[in-house]
Amino acid sequence: MSQFVILSVILIYFAALVLLARLTSGKGDNETFFTGNRNSKWYVVAFGMIGASLSGVTFISVPGWVESSGFSYMQMILGYMIGYIVVAFILLPLYYRKNLSSIYSYLGERFGKRTHITGASFFLTSRVLGASLRLFLVADVLHYFVFSDWGVPFWLTVAVTLVLIWVYTNRGGIKTIIWTDTLQTFFMLLSLFLGIYFISDAIDVKEAGIWEQASPVNWFVTNDPNAANYWWKHVLGGMFVTIAMTGMDQDMMQKNLTCRNTRDAQKNMITLGLVLIVVNLVFLILGAYLYAYVDANPALMAEFSSIDKSLQGDRLFPMVALKGDLGSTFGILFILGLIAAAYSSADSALTSLTTSASVDLFRVDKLEDKKKALKIRKIIHVVMTVILFVTILLAARFKEQNVIASVFSAANYTYGPLLGLFFFGIFTKRKLNDKWAWLVCLSIPIAIFIFKENYEKVVFEEYRFGFELLGINGLLCFIGLFFLSKPGVKTVG
Repeated sequence: MSQFVILSVILIYFAALVLLARLTSGKGDNETFFTGNRNSKWYVVAFGMIGASLSGVTFISVPGWVESSGFSYMQMILGYMIGYIVVAFILLPLYYRKNLSSIYSYLGERFGKRTHITGASFFLTSRVLGASLRLFLVADVLHYFVFSDWGVPFWLTVAVTLVLIWVYTNRGGIKTIIWTDTLQTFFMLLSLFLGIYFISDAIDVKEAGIWEQASPVNWFVTNDPNAANYWWKHVLGGMFVTIAMTGMDQDMMQKNLTCRNTRDAQKNMITLGLVLIVVNLVFLILGAYLYAYVDANPALMAEFSSIDKSLQGDRLFPMVALKGDLGSTFGILFILGLIAAAYSSADSALTSLTTSASVDLFRVDKLEDKKKALKIRKIIHVVMTVILFVTILLAARFKEQNVIASVFSAANYTYGPLLGLFFFGIFTKRKLNDKWAWLVCLSIPIAIFIFKENYEKVVFEEYRFGFELLGINGLLCFIGLFFLSKPGVKTVG
């Protein structure tokens, strides 16, 4: 497919997003930007959140994971469902009862100003890293297959992508994103299902043994308890990832909090969890189809084999779509799905980062001068865009593994303190020393990182920590906060 066709598809798609943004942005004030005026229909939010939950990482990295991990990712997906239940029936009622714009305001009410800032800071760090890795992946693919042939530098590809996202989120914020994410989820799922159709029409699916691979029997790793992807580690890891990266993440919760009431938000959350089980399974099936197609095409296999091993998984889907013999329709569907996946996660990330910084750090929701509050929010929106740009360039320089693994590895450390803080506030009635809570939340992830990098093999020999490390991080932070507290419900210090 020619670069001109690809660029035309991107420009037409972006024009559609800008038009939708103009139609849905409402007043463009801070209340609209932060909460969407709390009148979203739950089923619209749930459908749009599919795209935001999956992102470009799932779209590209999950299919590429099949060769090395088979269908074992489904272990985590089942853990996700448990996590969604916890979020729906423990966290959402709390957030609605408190009528929060930023969920980290709860930490301020429960523990004090310093702990509030600590929680928001961990979210900002986590979301900047996660959003940057996700956007890096998409920008890298677009650059590799499209813009590099025109001599466009990678930094310019990233800059243009971020500017486009800034343009259509600048006015309406979360109110706009509820609708743009709905459009983007549609295109991503269309690309996914039609992609399977096109490839199955080109290869002998029965001979490839794809459906045998997709059997639930092959979902669970049960032969080596020491392995990082042993079944219970992935299930527990998936549960903690969802609780932390959805239930304690302003990005995901900001969409939920636009629903009219707690019951609608709970229906949204449970529906989302059930749909994601199916959609992630289909992504893995797509991965099996893609590898089967490459195996059946010697010329494509030769080019695929020449790619650096660490990048092969992330280049699999784009290579088949853009360099295979499946026709321009399939290539256009891939581009639509890719940019839909990228924008649906990146736009909400930029909006939530702006919201958290505005409300948690600069307290614009408390300002009586609404014009000044609006001006501060708009400045923060630009600053967050620049921060994402710089972080993506750093990710491009230092990335060494599959992006989805990088995202979850970072989450093990940055989301652990949020697990500890929220659960300590919800499940205890103790006074916390607000002055020093940040030290516990910072020192424990650092200690865990040092231990894992230097002493894991010495102490545990063959045992390897997987995604359950996020839960361990949260538990240790909880224990640390317990020793920093006294009986009662008010803060100390």
